[in-house]
Parts: sequence; structure tokens; C-alpha cells
Amino acid sequence: MKYALLLTALICGPALADRQSFPPVDQAERDPSLVAFRTDLLAKVAARDVDGVLAAACPDIYLSHGGNGGPDELRATLVADTLTDQDQQNADQIRENRWSDLENTLSQPGYFDDEGEFWMPHQWQITLPATLDPYKAFFVTGQDVTLRQEALRGAPILGLISHEIVIVPEYQDASEYQRVLLTDGTTGYMHSDFLWSMVGHRAALVKSDAGTWQLCTFVSGD
Repeated sequence: MKYALLLTALICGPALADRQSFPPVDQAERDPSLVAFRTDLLAKVAARDVDGVLAAACPDIYLSHGGNGGPDELRATLVADTLTDQDQQNADQIRENRWSDLENTLSQPGYFDDEGEFWMPHQWQITLPATLDPYKAFFVTGQDVTLRQEALRGAPILGLISHEIVIVPEYQDASEYQRVLLTDGTTGYMHSDFLWSMVGHRAALVKSDAGTWQLCTFVSGD
């Protein structure tokens, strides 16, 4: 079951919405076979074992909106062999970033949806209002993350934020701190390391009819 988040006030006028916290709960332990599969898959990812990851994936794994999916696209994603000429000079870093994104996503707490699929990260079950631009919504991944008055380490602390949705009106890729808006209207600055985009990477593990778990989704975007 997904959790609905009421953020209408942030979009329609002065923010008066209640703040909500969504502490991470990893439901994987409900199925020991899932725990074993994910542990083994993470070991393959840590070893950068392309063939091992391919063997653990669905034949029609979903990887991009509008893409063909399947093992060929997964291999191309992991080995980064379809880059543009402009990106070729950064091929090693791009390849490592893709592996790191997969490893980090699979390491997150997750939940079972109504169809029995296991999704990571757990905050993917939060349903945002249709009027909110999902690209501006971020999940605070830490406990007691400092909200500061300025974008400076050591700046006055306005509060400690745990596992909430915040709005980042203009995300700055190269910035250590981001200006954020809480659902009660409070504004401040938060370290980028604790902000996970609500259109960021997510993954789904699905048990086949034969009872075997597989990686069937790894995608980002709306």
C-alpha cells in the first residue's frame, strides 16, 4: 500500500501542510529467499560481475522509459559501450557511476507492493500529489539531518529533519548544500548527501512462477 502525502498547500499558496515522517522499514526479512537473493546479487554488483548480474535479471528487465529493456540494454548500461563521442572521454567514471547507482539502490530498505514485487528504496511507496512537480521533490534519507540557516557548514541550525519529503525549487548539481522547503513552510539549507530525488533510481525484485527471484526493474525518471 502506498502512502499519500498532502502537499497541496505548497503548490497553491502559503504552506500550512502538516509535516510527515516516513521512517525506513525493510520488509525483505519477510522472505528469507529474497534476503539470500539480494545478498548474492549485491555481491555480484560489488564485484562488477556483468554476466552474474545478467543471469539474475528478468529477460525483459525494464531499464528506461521508452527503451527496449532486456539483457542487451542491461549489458550496455553496465559496460557503458554506447556512449556518445563527447562522453567517451569520461567512460570510466560514467561506468562506475552506473554500478554505484545500482549498488546503492539495491542496498536500500524496501517494501512489497500489492502484487508481491519487492521495491527499493522504501520511499518509492509515497504517492505525491499530481500538482507537484516530482522533479522538485526529495526524500531526506537520514535521521536528524541538520537544516541550516545558510548554505555553510557550521551555520545556525534551524532544526533536525528525519525521513521527510522536502521541496528543492532549484537543485544545484555541484552544490554541497541545497535550499529546501519543508511541508510546513520552513525554508533552509540541507546537505546534498541526504537528499534522494523522488524520480531517482528504484529497483524491483520479482519472484517468478518457478519461485526464483529476479531483478526486473532498474530505472530512474518520472
